[in-house]
Amino acid sequence: MKFYNREKERKQLLKWSQQAEEGQSNLTLLVGRRRVGKTALLQQVFQDRKSLYLFISRKSESLLCEEFADQIHTQLDIPIFGKPKRLRDIFLVLFDYAKQQPLTLILDEFQDISRLNNGFFSDLQNLWDQHRSTIRMHLICCGSLYSLMTKIFQDSKEPLFGRADNRLNLQPLKPLYIAELLKDQQHFSSENCLTWYTLSGGVPKYLEWLSRTDSRSDLWSQWINEHSLVIEEGKYRLAEEFGGEQNTYFSILACIANGNTSRSQIESILEISVGPYLQRLEKEFEIIQRITPVLAKPNSRQIKYRIQDAFLSFWFRFVHHYRSAVEIGNFEYLQKIIRRDFSSYSGVWLERLFQEQLADTGEYNVIGNYWESGNKNEIDIVALNELDKKVLIAEVKRNPRRISLSQLKEKSLRLELQLKGYTFEYRGLSLDDLSL
Repeated sequence: MKFYNREKERKQLLKWSQQAEEGQSNLTLLVGRRRVGKTALLQQVFQDRKSLYLFISRKSESLLCEEFADQIHTQLDIPIFGKPKRLRDIFLVLFDYAKQQPLTLILDEFQDISRLNNGFFSDLQNLWDQHRSTIRMHLICCGSLYSLMTKIFQDSKEPLFGRADNRLNLQPLKPLYIAELLKDQQHFSSENCLTWYTLSGGVPKYLEWLSRTDSRSDLWSQWINEHSLVIEEGKYRLAEEFGGEQNTYFSILACIANGNTSRSQIESILEISVGPYLQRLEKEFEIIQRITPVLAKPNSRQIKYRIQDAFLSFWFRFVHHYRSAVEIGNFEYLQKIIRRDFSSYSGVWLERLFQEQLADTGEYNVIGNYWESGNKNEIDIVALNELDKKVLIAEVKRNPRRISLSQLKEKSLRLELQLKGYTFEYRGLSLDDLSL
């Protein structure tokens, strides 16, 4: 699959490396969920520039140092005497090199250093503070365990607190690029675009998996089978983040994926208090998002939660939920469930597609959902332009024949009272209205 987009990130990374070449060393923190394309971005950006890529693999510190010493000798032509056993010794060599030659140094899966030698973070802090004014280095610390990377650099108790000069939080590709990929493969249709968005959320690795499917054959028999990487992907992505509390977090996410989106609903099903777990899922792991109705007061108790990541939402809704069928290898059963339910399930992601499109227009400063107490008068999209005093209220359906603007206006009566003086536009949005 070709490399799509990332032009802004590419320019920014090159700018920081150029600053380092001119004598202004800096440290960049690059974070993003697994599969989002961090390593591919770095390889694309620095393939023709003086750089050194070091991957923190899970082996002993002495073996990792031996591997790094070989790379340094081969790629930078630096003579290394003896056999360095500590990462500190390796970095001293690289810092000495950067006093003579500019260097972009990339440390991938940086958080895994804690497994080898947690004390190295203090070593790196001391080395960086001591040498950064005399070297020309762009140090890029790249990691996929969001919670741990954030702790390393943003917890005031950690040695590297305050040392990052730049931060890039790599996001999935926008729907525009999903459409471009489909057009490149001559598979584009609004239906296919919605399906690929619902399954991938724009995460490049999942788009790559989808691009390998045969459009002439049934998608679900290719996406869900005994050889599919999809089956274990959700567990692979999250098990390490959640550690010993994995089962509790998985149960909460499964509840949300199956439509139990309020705290009270989740606690009723699981029969435990989930407040701290929800807070960590939202603030620390950034897996779920808290949503309140448009115009709700800051202390509103009308709170719902949703899974931000499209792939994880699909995985918990279907693969995890029907784990018993997976365990006995009955993938045909799971395929039938998906064929039955996917059309209604993907409707929520069609809403999100339209919300992204509206955000990209730059016309609105508030875009969200609306509902009243007891989930009454639910409205799919409310978009406000508070400067020009205008509001768009939209109902989203896959099939335009199911849209009723008269009912939509009835559900909006309270909004009209709250937004006196605004110009109202009512619109029905369906698959036919996707402009990608």
